[in-house]
Amino acid sequence: MPTTDPLRDPLRDLGVTLGKDGGTIRVYSASAASIELCLFSRKDPNWITDTVPLDRDENDVWSATSAKLGPGRNYTLRATGPESGQNRGRFDPNLHLIDPYARGLTRTSGGVWRSSVIDDDFDWGGVGKPSTPIDRTVIYEAHAKGMTKLNPAVPEKLRGSYAGLAHESTLAYLKDLGVTAIELLPIHQFVTEQRLVAMGLSNYWGYNSLSFFAPHAAWASAGAQTKGPAGVLREFKGMVRLLHEAGIEVILDVVYNHTSEEGPGGPTTSLRGLDDPSYYRQDSHGNYIDSTGCGNSLNTSEPATQRLILDSLRYWANDVQIDGFRFDLAVTLARDGNNSFDPRHPLLAAIRNDPALAGAKLIAEPWDVGHDGWHTGGFPEGWMEWNDRYRDRVRQFWLSDVAAARQSGAAPIGIGALATRLSGSSDLFSTDRGPTASVNFATAHDGFTAWDLTSYNNKHNLGNGENNRDGTDNNHSFNHGIEGRTDDGAIVTERRKAMRNLLATLLLSAGTPMLTAGDEIGRSQRGNNNAYCHDDELSWLPWDLEEWQRDLYAIARAGIRFRADNPAIRPSDFGVWGETLDTATQMDWYNAAGNSMSVEDWNSPGERTLQYLAASTHAVDGFNRILLAVHGLEAEEQLTLPRHDGVAGYTLLFDSAFDWIEQSDHAPGSTIAMSPTSMKLFRAH
Repeated sequence: MPTTDPLRDPLRDLGVTLGKDGGTIRVYSASAASIELCLFSRKDPNWITDTVPLDRDENDVWSATSAKLGPGRNYTLRATGPESGQNRGRFDPNLHLIDPYARGLTRTSGGVWRSSVIDDDFDWGGVGKPSTPIDRTVIYEAHAKGMTKLNPAVPEKLRGSYAGLAHESTLAYLKDLGVTAIELLPIHQFVTEQRLVAMGLSNYWGYNSLSFFAPHAAWASAGAQTKGPAGVLREFKGMVRLLHEAGIEVILDVVYNHTSEEGPGGPTTSLRGLDDPSYYRQDSHGNYIDSTGCGNSLNTSEPATQRLILDSLRYWANDVQIDGFRFDLAVTLARDGNNSFDPRHPLLAAIRNDPALAGAKLIAEPWDVGHDGWHTGGFPEGWMEWNDRYRDRVRQFWLSDVAAARQSGAAPIGIGALATRLSGSSDLFSTDRGPTASVNFATAHDGFTAWDLTSYNNKHNLGNGENNRDGTDNNHSFNHGIEGRTDDGAIVTERRKAMRNLLATLLLSAGTPMLTAGDEIGRSQRGNNNAYCHDDELSWLPWDLEEWQRDLYAIARAGIRFRADNPAIRPSDFGVWGETLDTATQMDWYNAAGNSMSVEDWNSPGERTLQYLAASTHAVDGFNRILLAVHGLEAEEQLTLPRHDGVAGYTLLFDSAFDWIEQSDHAPGSTIAMSPTSMKLFRAH
């Protein structure tokens, strides 16, 4: 990465910097022949009042200063260049291009985008970042609009907005649930893909970035939008401040792997028109190399592209006080000049080591759709990762394995693979990284909700306009006998228990849990496992709840409390045989009879029961020991609680067989009934 020393840093201060002489704009392009700045009337966004040529320096940075380039001014860039080789058809002097570093964007009545200079002063009121320790972090993945759009406790004018997320009722809900961080689906300004526009659909999730610096205006309240880009940014910052006051961190899902310019036939709005071969990965003939499935991939082998991403992260982490980032299709970001994944990629190292990003939680989605694109566990120290192996194993154990056992009389495999996931996925994450590097999840925005996992064997995506071709077929779901909704009481009971099992497994596993918004109340998308194009009630969080949904919420809430109260559940390090670490957990494994696990106990499909005794002496929370019992067969099992040195008794905290919490005390060596396909959590004392 280029140095950040202002005296030796050729890529310093890109974008607009305000000073006593007005505004100075700096733009990188190694390919352009000329670039000019266009300034627009404050009254008419289509009327160019001034044009200013930019001068090029020896480092391919173009710059100009204008007294008229101040707050509230809309501006664009126009570029010319050679029409040969990789640049053929990319430069068009008639196109008005967005400044890649623009902090604000406006759109004309004709749908054309303008960059906007904004006054971004904001009073943070002394509120700082919560800096939640990673072992205490519980992430809640939510959509900035969908979270509150239907919430009657939020004033109507604020529903579905950043201000709605910061409303006292939303904050109270998140605090009561107990999550420590909200991870927002993309909030960078994005647009709907041309294909969806032609189909009459819209992009709801937001994975189609137009800008890496401006917040998406449509998720701001109408009042903020009328105040322009500065008003949108102030509302966003106000949301962050109030979430921080409530002790809740804000993590952004960021899409730096591609842009909304799509393939070569897509709209040219910014990077393509300024310097196509520098910003987009291409072969020697100028053909795009697409490892994202979205038409283009950012060329992170280029220092200027690396710097664009790094500067965007610095802006959000410091100017907007964001606590962490989840990097969409992060393997694309770490592809080298040969288009191969490199865990030592300079961009990954720069992000991890940048003092301006110190303390930020860095979460990789460790795959893309290109060649050799799956690298779960392959990112370097300092990075966390979405653990799809965890997701799949948990779903298989509680759902598709149970379905297979009903059909054939035996589950496909034993319980050993689940135990690896329960204890932090040490097969994937190195000792240096530890279990908290694993972001555990059973569901995410992409795929079935927890309710749908227990209610559908197949996806139902016809509403997406692709004849049910989109969305994965590898769901590991189980409808328990009937596809979709049913009034069959036995099936309903089994489904609700399966949801409790998914939630409890997630919240009681070593690692960093991520709960998808709505799973705590059994939200359904009616079997759609790819609802990216549904900005409606199908995707929005419901707030008119039935009694069973409130019961499920109470279970999720209790699970988060159990996690907070029992450090043995949430080790930061893997245990080392013969050593005692206050950040690790000592683990002992027992079978249903209370004896140490044998090879057959681990591997036999007929022995899908274990007891997991975990103890820790936490530096802050002191000594703690828990016992987690897991039973994965549809038959009752008699469980003998293990005898263990130092354990005088067990207090039952939770039983997933029931939709209520009831505690009871039991002696080591005593026998209790384990309900079919269920979990029990005890505190050992």
